[in-house]
Amino acid sequence: MADPADLTVRHFRGRDGTRLAFRECGTGRPLVLLHGFFSSATQNWVRSGFAAALADRGHRLVMPDLRAHGDSSAPLDAARYPADVLTDDAFALIEHLALADYDLGGYSLGARTVVRMLVRGAAPRRAVVAGQGLREVTGHGGAVARYLRRVFGNPGTFEPGSDEWKAEQWLHRTGGDARALLHVLDTVVDTSVGALSGIRAPTLVVIGADDDRDGSAEALARALPRGTHAVVPGNHTTATTAPELAQTVAAFLADQ
Repeated sequence: MADPADLTVRHFRGRDGTRLAFRECGTGRPLVLLHGFFSSATQNWVRSGFAAALADRGHRLVMPDLRAHGDSSAPLDAARYPADVLTDDAFALIEHLALADYDLGGYSLGARTVVRMLVRGAAPRRAVVAGQGLREVTGHGGAVARYLRRVFGNPGTFEPGSDEWKAEQWLHRTGGDARALLHVLDTVVDTSVGALSGIRAPTLVVIGADDDRDGSAEALARALPRGTHAVVPGNHTTATTAPELAQTVAAFLADQ
């Protein structure tokens, strides 16, 4: 496979016309991957080594940058961020590429979006929900969103070296726009346990051993009719770089 850092940026249009970016690597069965909040396809999947590991195992990885992330447009008009718009964007990408037979996965906010896609009719052969749990997808968490709203809403006010200050520095390094990212948080839609019971795709719920969502992730797997729970090394930030994550996902996708 070519150097992942050199992957060509391609574009498609969301259902509302917003210009969105995606990258591809590998050949074989398509695997659509949605990254986490405050990240990008390059950061979440490429630099972590995950994309190369899955491509080497015979997968065609399709990796969009979510709205207001990475190389995708980040409009500042709140009207461009209706409820569940990230799910609409992901459906638009699948339609753009005319994917009829594919697998689907996501991390953190991307995983939450995968759940929304499944309850709204997406029909992948298999799905991967990583770095996410029942408490979060049903809307009974919220601590992370409250923390990020505080960070993005009060720039330049945090003590150097504090967690908030580090988050703000990461925002600057990634070129993210705090105003657009706050709008993204407003698009999140909760999913009821009842809706989860209607998901028919075999779904892997995988979490880092030191992620505070771990117990919640196991509960999510139990709430899914065909859910499987797995644990890999790392916390919510570092689990994406663990070779075991790619190994676990590849084994799950290969299971016929």
